[in-house]
Formats: sequence, C-alpha cells, structure tokens
Amino acid sequence: MHTQLLKLDPDNPDTEVLREASLILNQGGLVAIPTETVYGLAANIFNASAVAKIYTAKGRPGNNPLIVHVHSVEQAKSLVLNWNECAQKLAEAFWPGPFTMVLDKKDMVPDCVTAGASSVALRIPKLFVTRKLIEIAGVPLAAPSANISGSISPTTASHVLKDLAGRIEMILDAGPASGGIESTVLDVRSNPPTLLRPGLVTVQMIEKIIGPINQFQQQHLQGTAFPSPGMMARHYAPKTPVINVENSGIEMLEKLKKEGLKVRLLGFQKMEDAVCLPENPVGYASALYAALHDLDAMGLDRIVIALPPNTPQWLAIRDRLNRAATAAD
Repeated sequence: MHTQLLKLDPDNPDTEVLREASLILNQGGLVAIPTETVYGLAANIFNASAVAKIYTAKGRPGNNPLIVHVHSVEQAKSLVLNWNECAQKLAEAFWPGPFTMVLDKKDMVPDCVTAGASSVALRIPKLFVTRKLIEIAGVPLAAPSANISGSISPTTASHVLKDLAGRIEMILDAGPASGGIESTVLDVRSNPPTLLRPGLVTVQMIEKIIGPINQFQQQHLQGTAFPSPGMMARHYAPKTPVINVENSGIEMLEKLKKEGLKVRLLGFQKMEDAVCLPENPVGYASALYAALHDLDAMGLDRIVIALPPNTPQWLAIRDRLNRAATAAD
C-alpha cells in the first residue's frame, strides 16, 4: 500500500484535501490526522472493519479502547446514554481541547471501539483542521496515537511515516503537534469523577470546575479491558532502554559512560551529552516526544532521564516517563 503524505494549513486547510481524506475514511480506510496533542490514526467508528484495521496497523492489544473524536457537543451527546451536569460543565470549560470524558455509550457505538466496554471515551479536538475533517466526513472518528502500539507517540507527520508507511492510506501533515502529550481522561460516570489518565488539563484545573475528583488506583490490568487508553504498564517507550532518576542524572550519565556505554541525558542540564528541556510542564510536554524520537534514532545503549519534580503540575509528564522506563514483558 502506498501512503500519501499531504500538507495542510492547520488554520486554513484546503477543503479538497479534507474531502479526499473524508472519502478514504468513509470507504473504510485509515488516515493519520493532526491534533493539538499528538497525531492520531483515524477511522470511521461505525465501520467495524476500519476500526479493526487500526488495531492491526498499530499492533494494538484488543483490550485497549479508542478515543472517539467529535466536532461538537451535540455530536458527543448523540453517542451517549446520559449526558450529565458534570459532563456539561467540563465540556464548557475544556472543549475543544486536550480533555477526554468517559460516559455510558449508546448501542450505536460499536463494541470494537470500546474494547467491549459499556462506556465510550469522547473529546473535541482543539485544532480547527481536525474538527473540520470530522464535520466533512460526517462521522465521529476513532483515533488513537498514529504509531506502533507502546512506542513513542508521534508529534510530527515524519514520526507517523516512520512507523506506519505502507500500512495506512494517508497522512495529513499540519506541522508539529503543539501540546505534545495525550489528552487528560476523566470518567464522569462516577461521583466524584475518576481521573484515568493525567494530561495537560490538570487535576487542579478540573477540581476548580467540579470540585474534588478521585484518582484511579493503577493496577496491572493486562488481560482485561482497560477503562481508558494510556493505562498499559509499558507505554510511550523508545526502543532504547530508559533509566529514570530522581536527581540531575549527571552521576548516572558519567557512571554509564565509564562502563563504555553510549548514553545521553534528558533533563534540565545544558551540558555535553545532554538534551535540555524547558523547566515548565507545558513547554516540557511540547518538546518531550520529539526529543525521545531524536535520542532513539542515535543508536544509544541507554537514555537517562532526570525526572521533573514530583508535584501535581508534573503528574502527566511523570506518568509518561515512568511508563516509558518500564521493562518490556
């Protein structure tokens, strides 16, 4: 299969290109799409064979559900049984944006999208081009990250091409994803709601709108359906082994170099053999996956990561880094 790569202006996209992508989606094909978080691999949720192609192309476990992307609150409401007051408040506060809500689904949402669960994860993307594509396609789009399952998420079209060339019909290139990490996921069926995956919409931001929330007690759920994407123990991981440390990382870097290993440090230090990232969570998130992709392409023996502070503002970043450092089964 030849994979087309088409460039788009994220704010003023070529409608003909979007129509071409929509045709592929409505005919059961796969299109990698830009979003403000990471690039997604989109399929028409009402086409079971197309959704199955997502799992095949990514090598994604069948117990890992997909987030459904919609272009409006009305479209979201059409897919769920009970759009509650909490969901309405959160939609008004955080949609469109990097925020996903889990609600009880209607029967019209196929089980293949939800890994057999009775719930569905929904969000409205912030990027105009993405919402316009969903509108033109006329159907909600299931769209997990456009990469091989468990590996580093793609924040550019070139990252997608590296993993999925020849596996999908089209990639829409609207430039680098600005957010850099995946959306926050909140289960709003429970009272209080439960955080399933941290993201750039922080716990503090959510609690300012609806009051206290619970945090999911992470357990290894392999073998059973996950309540949300992003909950596998090993995820977002480079091929190069990752070592996380709760300090500057310099000592570990020097130790490994003395052992003859080819190694680089990812952290806050401006020095030789190190990649320095911003000291604020938003800037760090935006640069993280691109930095990991670059380091993973260097043929290193190890990547040492100096973990950011263990504070609420850094919860999402530390979640991604800790999963990236988990040893493969």
